[in-house]
Amino acid sequence: MHDFIMVDDSELWDIICDGAYVPTKVLEELQFSMTKTSKEYTDTDRKAVEKNFCAKKILVCGIGPEEYNRIFACETAKEIWEALQTAHEGTTQELTTEELIGNLKTYEMKRKIDNERREPKKEKTGSQS
Repeated sequence: MHDFIMVDDSELWDIICDGAYVPTKVLEELQFSMTKTSKEYTDTDRKAVEKNFCAKKILVCGIGPEEYNRIFACETAKEIWEALQTAHEGTTQELTTEELIGNLKTYEMKRKIDNERREPKKEKTGSQS
């Protein structure tokens, strides 16, 4: 049986608006920080990461199939929220034609890859019509 994490609604809202917590470590000898591997997580890190998943799950479970197509490539609750906001409220950012075309190409490429994963390969037949 899975343990259900009781998380304060305000904590989930912060994750949705501000972005997911990413456990990092500081490498003193190189003077920069990097993402921890899951094996390096502390109990605090694990709880924070679980909250990230909980926030994402709440958003994903609350949408229908049409909305899912808008957010399937999103990795964080914040990305999902922003995609849904843009779809329903529009955006104040005016994209250039090049940026719009680039975004559409990226979306179509991700959609094609997702469809190929879902559909089994069709075998070629020896006869043609």
